[in-house]
Amino acid sequence: MTDSPRDIPEGALDPEVEDPADAAHEADPEGDDDYLGELGEPLSRHSPFVWGFFGGLGFFLAWWLGGVVTSIGSTLLLVVVALFLAAGLNPAVEFFERHGLRRSYAVLTVIVAALAAIALFLVAIVPVITDQVQSITDNAPDWLDSLQKNDRVQKLDAEYDIIDKVKSYVEDGNYASTLFGGVLGIGLKVLSALANAFIVIVLTLYFLASLDKTKHALYQLAPASRRERVTLLGDRVLRGVGGYVSGAFIVATCAGLSSLVFLFIVGLGQYAVALAFVVALLDVIPMIGATIGAVIVTAIGFAEDPKIGLACIVFYVIYQQVENYVIYPRVMSRSVDVPGAVTVIAALVGAALLGVVGALLAIPTAAAILMLVREVVVRRQDAR
Repeated sequence: MTDSPRDIPEGALDPEVEDPADAAHEADPEGDDDYLGELGEPLSRHSPFVWGFFGGLGFFLAWWLGGVVTSIGSTLLLVVVALFLAAGLNPAVEFFERHGLRRSYAVLTVIVAALAAIALFLVAIVPVITDQVQSITDNAPDWLDSLQKNDRVQKLDAEYDIIDKVKSYVEDGNYASTLFGGVLGIGLKVLSALANAFIVIVLTLYFLASLDKTKHALYQLAPASRRERVTLLGDRVLRGVGGYVSGAFIVATCAGLSSLVFLFIVGLGQYAVALAFVVALLDVIPMIGATIGAVIVTAIGFAEDPKIGLACIVFYVIYQQVENYVIYPRVMSRSVDVPGAVTVIAALVGAALLGVVGALLAIPTAAAILMLVREVVVRRQDAR
């Protein structure tokens, strides 16, 4: 027997009417095992707990990243040096490209030329420098004896016994071992220097070969609306850095060659190659490098003969004026444009942060920052 319409509960056929069983479950949640309670209000993003949690999380993340960067600081320094060297060799690659060579062949030519120059230096110059440095070391006691004839030096020596201490230190021959922590320390320093030089050379070659692809990949990170301007600014920065590196090498080479010729003329031919190399190497250091090199050569000149020392003073005073007002402006005119005060400040800050390497990289970095400020910040302010 079928149920009559009167037997069907009211609302059972209406889907919009709530099932009495569901209502019973809601009324009595203990009857439903899947019931987990009603959803509460979402946690406010402006809650002090949220701000404190994510602020602390950001602080610890920044602290951890800072520790990571500090631990790999020496490696990052090698990478930065390799990038600057690659930028310095890039003008030579572009020179060969302008004369019809493809990029790959131009890079190969520059790499072969650079490696050949390094090999020639190691084979031909290093033995000569080693012999002359040894000769300087052997003659140092005689130079100290000649200093004892000076009245002022005699008074200082009588009071502090300076000459005898320096003479015994030089004649002992172990000052290098003492400086680097013994024979094992010297070996470790030499191995570390060779390893760092090898890493820098390899990285420089890789950066030079893939410079276009690297630039393109970095420029792609900029928004499409600003990518063209970012590309032009980036290329100008690279040209400035490359021009400074190659220009600094040219200026240092001029200083070394002029010193070599002068030392042969003045009568210091037996130390000429070693001292000229020292002058060229120190001339790369901004502000004080050329002066330090001149002081070293002048001191040895006075130790040999006072007339030679006076000739060294006159030569280096004249040469530094020529370098500062003729050679340097002509070589650097197309690469960097940095005011004198900014140059001094940048070199001091770079030396305080990274030593000699920081001083070398400070000027092109300051030039790049100034160019970006002029082209981005100043132009944006002028447009308002």
